[in-house]
Amino acid sequence: MRLTSFTDYTLRSLMYLGMNRDKLVTIQEIADLHDISKNHLTKVIHQLGASGLVETVRGRHGGLRLNREPEDINIGDVVRDSESDFHIAECFGADSGSCAFLRDCALKRKLGEATDAFLHVLDGMTLADILPGPKGKGGAQPVILQMPKKQA
Repeated sequence: MRLTSFTDYTLRSLMYLGMNRDKLVTIQEIADLHDISKNHLTKVIHQLGASGLVETVRGRHGGLRLNREPEDINIGDVVRDSESDFHIAECFGADSGSCAFLRDCALKRKLGEATDAFLHVLDGMTLADILPGPKGKGGAQPVILQMPKKQA
């Protein structure tokens, strides 16, 4: 399963805002930190503002800040709100394609269970749980996962 860059940027933005509760943060600041497009990030922040997770302050000295406590922001909800769908295979879409196994497919059922398990884990996490440093429960250093290399 792979999350979209939109969801990735959403989570990164929330984490940065959670780590900087004592000041207003700009979109440019987040874009520069992660070396991502300010235009794309603006769309992310717009959705976060519309959802009520982020407060936007207009004006010369404006910026962004969390509109809720990190403990009150559920990561599962954030991911569901920012992903357009969880169709991890063609058969999950409205147009299920031409798979000959679709009628009695055990794989589709198991992939659905795996997606549910993935979201269940995220449902047990809040923004506070994933913030790096002493205030967050996530620890001082973020964990970088790497896929094992395939043997030739």
